[in-house]
Amino acid sequence: MPQRRTWDIFCTVVDNYGDIGVTWRLARQIAAEHGRAVRLWVDDPASFARIAPGLDPALDTQVLRGVQVRHWANAFPGVEPGDAVVEAFACHLPENHVVRMAQCASKPAWINLEYLSAEKWVTATHALPSPHARLPLTKYFFFPGFSEKTGGLLRERDLLARRDAFQRDRSAQAAFWQTLGLAPAAENELRVLLFCYANPALPTLLKAWVASPVRVTCLFPEGPALPVVRDYFGEPGANQFERGNLRMHVLPFIEQDDFDKLLWACDVNFVRGEDSFVRAQWAGRPFVWHIYPQDDDAHWPKLEAFLDLHTAGADLSTAARIRFLWHAWNRGHDAGAKWHDYLAGRATIATHSGAWAARLTAQPDLAAKLVNFCDNLL
Repeated sequence: MPQRRTWDIFCTVVDNYGDIGVTWRLARQIAAEHGRAVRLWVDDPASFARIAPGLDPALDTQVLRGVQVRHWANAFPGVEPGDAVVEAFACHLPENHVVRMAQCASKPAWINLEYLSAEKWVTATHALPSPHARLPLTKYFFFPGFSEKTGGLLRERDLLARRDAFQRDRSAQAAFWQTLGLAPAAENELRVLLFCYANPALPTLLKAWVASPVRVTCLFPEGPALPVVRDYFGEPGANQFERGNLRMHVLPFIEQDDFDKLLWACDVNFVRGEDSFVRAQWAGRPFVWHIYPQDDDAHWPKLEAFLDLHTAGADLSTAARIRFLWHAWNRGHDAGAKWHDYLAGRATIATHSGAWAARLTAQPDLAAKLVNFCDNLL
């Protein structure tokens, strides 16, 4: 029986770009590494274009980096479903497309790609079937995760080799910094990526960096927290700030491969959401996660579950430094006070972060697991 090779992946773009960030990486990897013909359906091409240079948001159909990108309009066209159909993060397929899937002689492998979590219940729920209430279709819930009993994490085959080559190559790093309008880091200069949601703790962190014993250069991707930064410096409309030992540079949205390089090049990475959270772990550098706040503090068990897993192999001092800063940052407390202690332990935290990244490579990546799972269904 010939191998099925067509995939439809559906994604809705949310304000913080995490959903499309994950989905775009997944689509490219399945096409490039697994030879599938992938159609990526996106409801907001204009927003998608901010992280995918070369995408023309005016076109309904185009091919970018080996993926056919289609505009997911309200009036969904009557197209033949792919052999595998993935709805990213419960985005809900068009009803007429679900009906067409049910009419197929060989039913597609229907996947709901869920959000990433380290919570223990994920291992019991991963890959469970959910029969449709009316149609002869079954959907499967596929959970990314940190153990072999989950769907794994996105990781291209050559990702760590590219990371290591970049981190060894001073000229490549200098060329990258030049694209951002910066010289290479000076001796005893700390470069920090600050990618976050609006956060009451942000001014306390900026204050700590202003008074830092070492020079801090902060790279700050534009986003919802920018007004807080401008208010702190009293410079509305500015994109560069300097006070005490702190320099800040506001960055526009950059292509995903360049964002990876930014993570690899910085000494400490503050990240948010899901896509940058995973990529910061592959960078092997100290990182601080700003989890997306949810109603009724539903995000806290998710944060604690990851911290329990992530710090399990660390010595008590390193684990405490990580937890204290992460808790202060996510609770909107005085993160500046915890930063000083974190900085004092940065060398051991860096060693732990590298070991953590190496540990994660022991399991297969998300794209490989998902392709294998769908092939077995088909």
